[in-house]
Amino acid sequence: MENNIRIVNKKPGQTPLECINEIKKTESKLAHLPLTYAGRLDPLAEGVLIILIGDECLKKDEYLKLGKVYEVEILFGFATDTYDVMGLITSEVASSSYKFLGPRMREDEEPDHKNLHDDFAPKIQNVLSKFTGRIKQFYPPYSSRTVEGKPLYQWAREGKLENITIPSHDVFVEKIEIIKDGSILGDKLLKKIQKDISQVGGDFRQKEILNIWQNILKDKKEENFKTITLKIACGSGVYVRFIAHEIGLALGIPTLALHIKRTEVGNYKL
Repeated sequence: MENNIRIVNKKPGQTPLECINEIKKTESKLAHLPLTYAGRLDPLAEGVLIILIGDECLKKDEYLKLGKVYEVEILFGFATDTYDVMGLITSEVASSSYKFLGPRMREDEEPDHKNLHDDFAPKIQNVLSKFTGRIKQFYPPYSSRTVEGKPLYQWAREGKLENITIPSHDVFVEKIEIIKDGSILGDKLLKKIQKDISQVGGDFRQKEILNIWQNILKDKKEENFKTITLKIACGSGVYVRFIAHEIGLALGIPTLALHIKRTEVGNYKL
C-alpha cells in the first residue's frame, strides 16, 4: 500500500490538483496512472495531503475517515464571509475594544465592557469546551458543498444564500488546546495578507479583497492585533475556519483563521 500513496506538504496557494501534477512530473512512471487526493485543504491552508495512486484510489473513502490534526492561528478584530483572510470583511472592531467578562453564545448580545484583559487565554479556555465532542457544524457559505445542484460558494457569490437552507452535519472534535498566545502588528499583518493572497490562483475575488485589506490596515501599521494558535484534533468533515469564526461569536469579538496547517492525517505526518 505504501507504494500506492504519497504524503505531500501542500503549500499555501497551491491546489491539490497542482500537487498531483507535481508528482506526475517528478515521477514519470505515474504520468498515465489515476491519482486522486483524500481530504481537501482550503487555498490558503498548508500541510499534509494524501495522494492516492492507481487502485488505491478505490479506497478513498477509507482515507477520508481518518482523524486529522490542525494548527490554526486565529486573528482577533476582523470577521469575513469566508472565515479567513480570503473573504470580504463583514465585521471589524478596534483592538482596544477587546473587553469582555466571559463567553456568550448568542451572536445578538452586546459585548460586556466592564473588564479589560490583555491576556485572552483564560477566557477562551472557557469557550473551547463548546466546540469539543460531537457537535453540529454548518457548512461555510464559501465551501464546495453542493446544494440544489450548485456549490455553496456559487450561491454566495450570486448573493442568493437567502434562497436556500445551508445544510449542517454532525462532526467530532476530540480536543482543542491553545499552543501559542501572541499578537501581530498591522504592518506585518498587511504584508502577510498581501503575500498569502498573491499565492492563490483562480478567481477568488483577490483584487477586491486585497484592496479592502489595504484600505483598512494602511492607517493601522502600529496597531497590535491579538492572535492565538490552537491545536485541533478532530474527525473527518470538520471545517476549522468555521470553528475560528464561531469562537469569535462566542466571545463577542470578530475573528478569522489567519493561518491553517494540517499536521497529521491518521498516522501520516509530514
